[in-house]
Amino acid sequence: MTIRRRLIPYWLLAPGALWLLLFFVIPMGFMAEQALESGSLFTGGFTFSWEWSNFPDSLSGNSEQIVRSFYYAGAATLLALLIAYPLAYAIAVKANPRWRLLLLFAVIAPFFTSYLIRTIAWKTILADTSPVVDVLQFLGIVPDDGRVLATSGAVIAGLTYNFVPFMILPIYASLERIDLSLIEAARDLYASARQAFVRVTLPLTAPGIVAGVLLTFIPAFGDYVNAQLLGSPNQFMLGNKIQLLYLSDRNYPDAAALSFLMMAAVLIVVLVYLRTAGTEAFMGEADEAEAT
Repeated sequence: MTIRRRLIPYWLLAPGALWLLLFFVIPMGFMAEQALESGSLFTGGFTFSWEWSNFPDSLSGNSEQIVRSFYYAGAATLLALLIAYPLAYAIAVKANPRWRLLLLFAVIAPFFTSYLIRTIAWKTILADTSPVVDVLQFLGIVPDDGRVLATSGAVIAGLTYNFVPFMILPIYASLERIDLSLIEAARDLYASARQAFVRVTLPLTAPGIVAGVLLTFIPAFGDYVNAQLLGSPNQFMLGNKIQLLYLSDRNYPDAAALSFLMMAAVLIVVLVYLRTAGTEAFMGEADEAEAT
């Protein structure tokens, strides 16, 4: 009986572990093998030859796409945070409890529509003849002879729109857990609204901010749909380059090698961010320490 109880956690982990093995570890193994192949699809196919030179070769000529991917993903993440935090705060703290579920449904409602359809809708919204562009031109934000579509701004706007729910939900979860009596206690101790927010609310919601930043930055960095539909070749990101290597150039080894390097770059950024923000904030341990 004791042995069975000890095995229960492993049985509970088994479905998730099997899923990761089948749909992550095994495909990654195939891609790793492909990244070390040499040859050409049109001249006899590819052969496994430990071709480590594929990794530096895949980077050559792609510095602009790499820098652009970091810039677009970082800008979209920052904009999503600036939009998400006030909205999540309004829903979790200020809104009437009876309306919270409805407001949260409004946040996730776009997910009921295909990601591709939502991005194409932005292509229509930002078209040269759209009322939105007319308003921007009237306000002087866009020159009269200028355009929004096929610009960096359009791609960043699309990334922000598509991934902002990933920022809102974890921040909302952190805000909902806050004991409002702590904020009231800060006000009773003569803290201003700004001081109470900076010293109490913001630290307590650090886990949600960290999780939201990661959930937004990682998919935005690897995205290629927004740059493809809302931008031009001048706005292509690293994901677009990988797509071209796979589907157009049929250069599978370089595409696989570049994919591995992109994952490594994201992993480094995540580790640096967690080291800066602190893993305690991500795991919520900071909340427990402050509470005690």
